[in-house]
Amino acid sequence: MKRFPPALFLFLLAPICGELLSGSAPPVEYFSPVTFITLSLLYGGGAVLVRELAFRWHKGWLSILILGAAYGIIEEGLMVKSFFDPNWMDIGILGSYGRWIGVNWVWTVELIIFHATISIGIPILITNLAFPSRRNTPWIGNKLLVVIFIFLLLDVLLGFLAMTTYHPPLIPYLAAITLTVALILLAKRIHDPAPGPAGQKTAGRFWFGLSSFIAPILFFLNAWAVPTFGLPPIVPICLFIILVWLLGALVWRISAHGNWQPGHLAALASGALLFLALMDLTMEKDQTRLDDPNGMAIVGFMAMVLLVFFNCWIAKTKPPSPEMIEQH
Repeated sequence: MKRFPPALFLFLLAPICGELLSGSAPPVEYFSPVTFITLSLLYGGGAVLVRELAFRWHKGWLSILILGAAYGIIEEGLMVKSFFDPNWMDIGILGSYGRWIGVNWVWTVELIIFHATISIGIPILITNLAFPSRRNTPWIGNKLLVVIFIFLLLDVLLGFLAMTTYHPPLIPYLAAITLTVALILLAKRIHDPAPGPAGQKTAGRFWFGLSSFIAPILFFLNAWAVPTFGLPPIVPICLFIILVWLLGALVWRISAHGNWQPGHLAALASGALLFLALMDLTMEKDQTRLDDPNGMAIVGFMAMVLLVFFNCWIAKTKPPSPEMIEQH
């Protein structure tokens, strides 16, 4: 791992979390050359840009998640236009439920949160843990940063033109661009809350993992079960916001206000991914899918094995010394 570039690791991990492990792109689709390159440039390029911008701006996790939300708008709103298309392939009931002024609002809020955490936040967190001695150093130079940005823009443009023939409404689309810019500017200005005094007692790793495992269960129940009850669309939207706030407050509390240890962070990342891995085990039996889900059970099983190995490895790894960090 010391010889493997962390930027390349993140570049490959982000699309695995966002597309393969989530089941959005099963193995038959994910590993086709065109799809693999497209998704890697999109997810991987986005995750690397988010990490490098946050690092260069001397920002923390709050900025990373805000930039992740901006990424979610870029992908789902500006590129594939699913925020606006009522007939998007995966949208189901959310193409009509919560649709107002040309925007699928429940779907939009769901996907922004999903991409900020699963596609961007968790891959960056895992990469930081996998390369502790490189956590406080840039992973790529400025020239490569510009190259990745250009390829990401080209990827987004190609997806906009080629993925569907749907034309989004002009004003909401321009609003999505404006919101993206606003989130990027906010991420540059905002500061993480100050951590509590060092040495305070924190909860065990189990509670971090359990918190992040339960959160996506509640998240997806709210996204797909609550709309079937006939409640106003504002209800699941508010529940999304409440759930995010409660999870953040809970994790902040059990970590004694940010007194993180690598094991806590590994468990926090693993809980959410474990939920996705368990879901993968059942996807091949889903007769309603329009794509080919064969191989998803293998993806889920391999993910669980790697998560166990990752957490055991983190538990045995000593944090790098200040001299080691300075050396790198």
